[in-house]
Amino acid sequence: MTLPIPKSRRSFSDFLLHLHPSAVPESTLKFTLSWGLGGMAATLIGLLFSTGVLLLLVYEPSADRAYSSILTLTQETPFGLWIRNIHHWSANFLIGVILLHMIRVVLTGAFGSGRSLNWVIGLCLLLFVLGANFTGYLLPWDQLAYWAVTICTSMLGYIPLFGSWLQDLFRGGAEVGPPTLANFFVLHVAVIPGSVIILLLWHFWLVRRAGGLVRPEDAIPDAVSNRVPTIPNLIVREAAVGMIVIAFVMILAIFLNAPLLEQANPGMSPLSAKAPWYFLGFQELLLHLHPVFAVLVWPLLGVAVLVWLPFWQAAALPPGIWLGSARGRRLALWTAVGTVLVTFLVVVADDLLLRSMSNITANTLVTRGLIPTLLMIGLLIGFYFLLSAKLKYTRAEAVMAGVILVLVALAVCTIIGFWFRGAEMLLTWPFVQNGT
Repeated sequence: MTLPIPKSRRSFSDFLLHLHPSAVPESTLKFTLSWGLGGMAATLIGLLFSTGVLLLLVYEPSADRAYSSILTLTQETPFGLWIRNIHHWSANFLIGVILLHMIRVVLTGAFGSGRSLNWVIGLCLLLFVLGANFTGYLLPWDQLAYWAVTICTSMLGYIPLFGSWLQDLFRGGAEVGPPTLANFFVLHVAVIPGSVIILLLWHFWLVRRAGGLVRPEDAIPDAVSNRVPTIPNLIVREAAVGMIVIAFVMILAIFLNAPLLEQANPGMSPLSAKAPWYFLGFQELLLHLHPVFAVLVWPLLGVAVLVWLPFWQAAALPPGIWLGSARGRRLALWTAVGTVLVTFLVVVADDLLLRSMSNITANTLVTRGLIPTLLMIGLLIGFYFLLSAKLKYTRAEAVMAGVILVLVALAVCTIIGFWFRGAEMLLTWPFVQNGT
């Protein structure tokens, strides 16, 4: 005699099946198809929501009390430091996981074949997560947060026509101060989380409507005959990945504390005020380009290309096959290696050029903006035609190589900004920065 399923358990199963079909192709259960990155991102978002609610029990969103409330949390509240560390590391890991998830989608051709809208929603989620990290960065109201936000909001002032208005809107005035903290708090705890929940559910539902994870076309005819129940086959795997992520973050949070410097002091600027690590690539661009192009033109070009990508016919790799083919894998490897070397050399060469021209006014819209932009566009177009016309790579393989080139170049700029920029943003070795 079969025992009836308890109502609470049945309700939970019904909820899960709103996000997943009742059965999935067995081939999509292979871990290396997606590396569980989407589930990791959802788990980290869950950690952020739960720890964020706990932090709100102690945190006071005012310039007079914010810093002292953080001290109360970390020094007097049981497990308060641990909860803050979990929140901090979850937020930082979430950006990395979403970026890796986006790269996985590109490298397995998962943005084509009716999935274009979900790709755009994923880009929106990335932007909201960046916004959540940035707005939360200021809330401790310490020196690190204050000057990082000052640097980032100062970048908005370079945007033509609307720059000053946007700067005043986010800051709540001419300078970073109590109104800025109030604005960032509302965005961080209400506007952005609500938007993320809506987009995340929409994202999951579109994955389900598209038939689940993308898979090779030769596996589709067998998908009906080789389907297995979602519960427990898929759910158990997702739960295992989620628990591993939770355990990893919780253990890391025991040993590594979230940074906290002395209380914010508008009158004492550090020698090297840097943006948060996820914006360091753009801060590095500011050292080499005219601010209008570094803050507005290049980011807008990048976002426009990413949004347009799934609507370009035959731009997606064969679905479910990493890098399309063995030839595509070799192309990706050489593109990544070449981009690392070229980007590093260009940054060093341009840095030396700027030092030699320190007494010459050369940072104009033409010399440091229009000319580098046209060169970059010309190089990317030339790279595409070299691959597609001369070397006979497919459009999808050429697009994949172009995406790798841009992302690796941005990653190198971020690493240089984080490790190799010392006082006054001069190039130096990391051990020199530490004084050893």
